[in-house]
This record gives sequence, C-alpha cells and structure tokens, in this order.
Amino acid sequence: MAESVAACWARIGALAGTPRRDGSAPGAIRPLFAADPERFARFSRRAGELLLDLSKTSLTEEVLAALLDLARAAELEGKRAAMAAGKKVNATEDRAVLHMALRAPRRAAFRAGEEDASKEVHATLARMRAFTEGVHGGAIRGATGERFTDVLNIGIGGSDLGPAMVARALWTPACPMRAHYLANVDAHAWEEVRPRLDPRRTLVLVASKTFTTQETMTNAALVREWLRAALGPQAVAEHMAALSTNLHATSAFGIRSDRVFPFRDWVGGRFSLWSSIGLSLALALGWEGFARLLAGARAMDEHFLSAPLADNLPALLALAEVWHVNGLGYPARAVLPYDERLARLPAHLQQLEMESLGKRVTLAGTLVAHATGPVVFGEPGTNAQHSFMQLIHQGTTPVPCDIILVARPDHPHADSHRKLLANGLAQAEALMRGKTAAEAKAEMQKAGLAEAEVARLLPHRVFPGDRPSAAILLPHLDAFTLGQLVALYEHKVFCLGALWNINAFDQWGVELGKQLAGAILPELEAGAPRPGAHDASTEGLMREILAAAQGG
Repeated sequence: MAESVAACWARIGALAGTPRRDGSAPGAIRPLFAADPERFARFSRRAGELLLDLSKTSLTEEVLAALLDLARAAELEGKRAAMAAGKKVNATEDRAVLHMALRAPRRAAFRAGEEDASKEVHATLARMRAFTEGVHGGAIRGATGERFTDVLNIGIGGSDLGPAMVARALWTPACPMRAHYLANVDAHAWEEVRPRLDPRRTLVLVASKTFTTQETMTNAALVREWLRAALGPQAVAEHMAALSTNLHATSAFGIRSDRVFPFRDWVGGRFSLWSSIGLSLALALGWEGFARLLAGARAMDEHFLSAPLADNLPALLALAEVWHVNGLGYPARAVLPYDERLARLPAHLQQLEMESLGKRVTLAGTLVAHATGPVVFGEPGTNAQHSFMQLIHQGTTPVPCDIILVARPDHPHADSHRKLLANGLAQAEALMRGKTAAEAKAEMQKAGLAEAEVARLLPHRVFPGDRPSAAILLPHLDAFTLGQLVALYEHKVFCLGALWNINAFDQWGVELGKQLAGAILPELEAGAPRPGAHDASTEGLMREILAAAQGG
C-alpha cells in the first residue's frame, strides 16, 4: 500500500534530521564523492540536448527514493495528466493551464473544456507569421513608407521579462530587427530607450491582456504621443499593434483590429512568451528563430509528459528543491548562468518561480504546514563571483545554486570561453569541497607564513563546503536549447506546486498593491493626502513627497 503524503513528509524530515550511517550530516556532500566514484553517473540525467547534474547536492539513493515516494503520494503524475488534458488546475481562477498548447503541433489537439485550444493557438500563430513576414518583406511599412528596423515591446511582468530575456540571449547583428523593451512606469525608462529609436522605423507592440494594466497603458500613451508628434496622428494605426483580448479598448486607443493578436486566459503571463506575447521575438529574430524556440520547449514538454519520474528532469529539479527547502531549511537559491547572453534569465526565473510559488495556503485554503517558494536571485558568472558569492561560500546559511554552462560559444575567443567555463566548474567544486582547517593550515605553512600568523588567519581561510549546486549543461545556446531550458523551469514550477499542494498559477498577491496605488494616485494628483485614509507612515511620506516636488 502506498504511503500517505503525511508519512512521506515525515520520512523526509527524519532523513534530514538524522546523521547518515557513516556518521556524516544529512547535508554533507563531500563524503558522498569520497565513498562513490560513480556518483556523477548516478545523479545526472539527460533530456534532449540538456544534461542535469545533481551529484553536487546531498541527495542519496535513500533520500531520492523518499522524494519520489512523495511525488507519487502527491499524485504528481495524475496532476500532470490533468493539466495536459485541459482540466481547470488553476482552481482559484477556474481556468485551465495550457502553455504547452502554445508550442505543440496542431495535431496535439489540446483542449480547454469544450474549446479547441490547439486550433486557437495555430490560428494566432498563422496571423503572427503573416504579420512578421509582411514586416520583414516590406509589405508592412511605417507611415512615411520606411521599412521597420526596430520593435518596441511595451509590457510588464510576464509581458516583458520572458521576451526581453530571450531577445537578449538570441539576438545578433544578423537578425532582421532590433528589439527594445519598456516596462517600468518610471518615465526614466522611456527616456533611456527613446534616443535609440527613430519613430519612422519603429513598430510598437502594446502587451496587455486586458489593455488596462496601469504601467503598460501609461507607457503606451507616452509612446503614442511621441509617434503623433513626429509623424502625425495617422501614424498610430501604422506603427502600433496590440497583444490583447480587449478589442474595444485597443480600438479606442487607435489600434486597428487586424493588428490585435490575442492570447487566452489559460495562458498565465509568466508562461506566455510562447504566445502572441512573443511577437517581438518573431520580429527581432525572424520567424524561423521563433519557431525553433517553440520546438525546443515542445521537446522538453514531451520529455516531461513521458519520462518516468526517476529520469524526469523537471521532476528531479523540483525534488532537489524540496530536499533543500523543506528537508534542510535552505530559504534561497541562486541562479548563475555562465553565459553573458543569459544575463536576464535570473530575472525571468524570479517572476516565474516566486510569483508562482510564493503561496501560504493549500489548494483547500488551509495554511501550508511547511515552507514553499525560496527566494530566487542571480547574476551571470563570472560577475557573481565578485559580488554575492562570498556569502554563498562562507555565509552562515547554505544557498543552493543552479550553475548553467554552455559548452560551445558563438564567438571566436576560445581562451575567454575556457576561462569562463573553468570559473563555473571551479565554483561548483569549491562550494562542494570547501577547504578544511588542515588544508588551509598546510597551504599557509607552504607559503612560509609564521605560525602565529597561520593561527590568526586560519578561521578566516576555512571554507565549510557541503554547499549544494545543480549543474545544467547546454552543448550550445540557440533558440532550440533555450526553449528547452525555459520549459524545464516552467515544468519544475508545476511539479513544486503539486508537491506543496498549492496553486502555482494564480497571483492574488499582486492585486493588493494595485488597489492601494489606485487610491493613492488621486491624492497625489490633488496635492494632498486624504486625512485618515492611510496609516501615519504612508500619509507622512506623501506629505514629504508633495513638499519636495513643490520645492523642486
């Protein structure tokens, strides 16, 4: 008889709280390598072109077996099937979750209830392709007859972070257009991007499902006025398109109906770069590049849906996180891509994971009995090594790391790339191995330091080690492998939602701040806070802001 979820959690807790048979701590990693020269082979898996290595974590065969039992008890496979079948797994919003349909072939026949989701997706993809090829071929031009050379995407959150990350990763000077992204309602963001754009050659996409997102619509109004001032009022219809479902609002804004590309409510914003939200990518990279991105994600989907849990990369990545967060109590994770092109990947994963997994109640509405989503942060290597890695090596609380490596670069500077990879590999090894007091002492003695100096410096030069890292290796970075990588993390999020019994697809926490901002804005416009409407701190800050603004 299968164990209950509670029994599985109890067994994981026991494994995390009891020394191993060899006397080592449950979080120790270095002894595992000493005992098992085949550890890399035992704890690494492949899916397509991606390799996942979990050997530099403290997972053991016994711990992994307990985690896999939890996955089965939590009905991970059944929940996976329900999502793929178009069931309303986003229960709090009564919606299906079908971002996999966005990159599946038409014959996959994904459905959201009675709706043929695959038909809807491919109708939109056909329109996106025709529009993209019309722009690239010159059939679609600006108001002055100039060809478009730049695309400006105005969005925020999932309508910005994913596409901006992919564009940064894949764009080269050989691409057909340059992509720019405007998200922050702070107009300094617009003032920063504006000098790089020629209004005659700029195509503007406004990405907002409801076409009411305050930040996006404020920026869209600024850009619309820029186009009008430079090219006249007729330019709006020629230079702007919308990624939205609100045809009434897009029409009122001045955007033609044939330039509105929808995406459905079964596509969450942070999972939407594969939808019409990716139109900026199709325009910037070319349709074939966008299609390869979808194909890479589809390859990971097929692996996720078919591979046994013990060989399933998203499931294994999620189970390792359960061990770190719930077993060992590690509250954060760092993402370290050793490829400058992936500089925006940590920001995308911050939203994907923290917005999805930052939940405190179960699907039933009761308080969760354990920690959920960790803090996610990151920076490209080697920059991170000269920033926050000191804390990760010698701080008081271990921080698991995802170290992402790309074997072959797309530049001719082999020496630079070897040094980059050497640093990435060395960081993972240093985190695992550390440096014992005996090793540090011997090193200083060999360097000729006096014994008194050795004793003084010794505590500072010891590295505890046993700091976990997961390595993800890509043979090269292109649209296909990047699609695989991003989909890997998407499915990891799903698995964690299932394991923690939370809804990974709503984001009610985003709404409260929006509501309060809507109440504060009229008071800032009026020049005075409404007495008693806010706490004393908020009211005091508002008065200081208004006074400073008047003084300026």
